[in-house]
Amino acid sequence: MDLQAASLDQLRRWETELSADYQAIKAKGLKLDLTRGKPSVDQVKLSDALDGILKGNYVSDDGTDTRNYGGIDGLPGAKALGAELMGIPAVNVLVGGNSSLTLMHQAMSIAHFHGLAGADSAWAREGKVKCLCPVPGYDRHFSVCEHLGIEMITVPMLSTGPDMDKVEALLKADQSIKAMWCVPRFSNPTGVVYSDDTVQRIAALGKIAAANFRVFWDNAYAVHSLDDSAPQLASIFDACAAAGTEDSVLQFSSTSKITFAGAGVAFMGASEANLKGFKASLGFITIGPDKVNQLRHIKFFAAAGSLKAQMKKHAELLKPRFATVLKHLQDAFGDNDLGRWESAQGGYFVSFDTRPGLAKTVVKLAADAGVKLTPAGATYPYGKDPNDSNIRIAPSVPAVSEVEEAMKVFVVCVKLASVRQALEQ
Repeated sequence: MDLQAASLDQLRRWETELSADYQAIKAKGLKLDLTRGKPSVDQVKLSDALDGILKGNYVSDDGTDTRNYGGIDGLPGAKALGAELMGIPAVNVLVGGNSSLTLMHQAMSIAHFHGLAGADSAWAREGKVKCLCPVPGYDRHFSVCEHLGIEMITVPMLSTGPDMDKVEALLKADQSIKAMWCVPRFSNPTGVVYSDDTVQRIAALGKIAAANFRVFWDNAYAVHSLDDSAPQLASIFDACAAAGTEDSVLQFSSTSKITFAGAGVAFMGASEANLKGFKASLGFITIGPDKVNQLRHIKFFAAAGSLKAQMKKHAELLKPRFATVLKHLQDAFGDNDLGRWESAQGGYFVSFDTRPGLAKTVVKLAADAGVKLTPAGATYPYGKDPNDSNIRIAPSVPAVSEVEEAMKVFVVCVKLASVRQALEQ
């Protein structure tokens, strides 16, 4: 379908044909949902052994009675699990509740209002506060900034990660920039894995940014590859140690898409100084996390054999869903310019770009035909995609047959919106 070369009559014929296809789809009364990157029912079932795994023994190997208060850092065994996920020493791990988003919000709130290096380091003391946001990116990161009143500055996402030339230039020019969001492996939604050079340059930001600048390194998909050929991620911890910028990065991870999504364990990895500053405020928020759940996870992974074995089971369920999405995109748009996309090798999303000005139209057409997609603009701060082109596809929840049906609808909606735009122009 070459819209540039098509005559007006050809465009009208395509519009008539596609409109008929679209009306036939609407008549089916579909109810399909590709909005959020949640594990499917089959995925969460992989961890059903968590239920009852303690068999009434609530005492951890270090002698802690997990039913009681205390242990703001988390159990040693849980720290070891977080250390394995993030590739850092266990001494640098703090274990939280079920949500890494909670830890990220807490860390940004503490840095903003109270300071991670004493009261004088609090961002709010310096007036306007800004945060760098690679785009397209994760909507919940943007929501945290918006909730705290932190201004967001967008940075383009390249195939190697954030545009580091722009990141470095912005930081050198503006000391009011205090934070930067990163999803470094299988970035949400593009699936990009940061290159080794990008990791090195991010580690070096602590040398040019304000002393209280922090990178929020949300490595949510650290172990979520679809196969063993997926690119690896260089260690930001080692890079910071080599650069002498250990305090500039806060790492986050969780088991939320590894075990039970709503009852996992979250982790923060940080320097000794950052952990001290964080815990100084955390002590006013909680008397301790859910250690019973931490112990359940310690026992579960011991019984499962390894974290890698668990993730292989997830990949077996996710891979055919992603393959279905990518096949439909390639078949429909591989030989034209109606859209472009990233072929993710892990994570939970496929990022698709329509022609400029069509994302909202496509999402509405799909919704009216019974297929829910993430709202257009969600992958940009304040919900404003300047090109109105990016759409995040999340195929993990529906069955493969439902993903197949949903992608047929998606393809028709993209083609119909594109042809109608060409007619208008």
